[in-house]
Amino acid sequence: MTTLKSKLQEDLNTAIKARDELRSSTLRLTLTAITKEEVAGTEKRELSDDEVLKVLAREAKKRREAADAFAQGGRTEQAEREKAEGEVLAEYLPKQLDDDELTEIVAAAVAEAKAAGAEGPRAMGAVMKIVNPKVAGLAEGGRVAATVKKLLAS
Repeated sequence: MTTLKSKLQEDLNTAIKARDELRSSTLRLTLTAITKEEVAGTEKRELSDDEVLKVLAREAKKRREAADAFAQGGRTEQAEREKAEGEVLAEYLPKQLDDDELTEIVAAAVAEAKAAGAEGPRAMGAVMKIVNPKVAGLAEGGRVAATVKKLLAS
């Protein structure tokens, strides 16, 4: 078992013993998603820590989107629950880049793409290819794309 997956399992056991319903249900759902990912495909395999982080990020994104949808639908109680679950998952994810750090990385990538001959809004794909490996797991894709668009437009 990977170190991150075993940490999730240990934290689940602790949450169950402490009767922390929110944490235990969130960790159960996350571990189920990890197991589902492990058995997907033709044969069962053990996920690496990086793959477990991707599953965690995907689950956290689901919680954010659900919270937004519930909030727009006027169901504040469910929205608060989804936000709380997202906060539990955020504890296991790496710290997100702030706007200044993200802008700095994207600006360097834009300069690199322009040096390679990519110009204007059409350079979006080239810049994203440079930026994505650098910010994988540290910034949400939508934030990255918005920053790239903003810097290419200026």
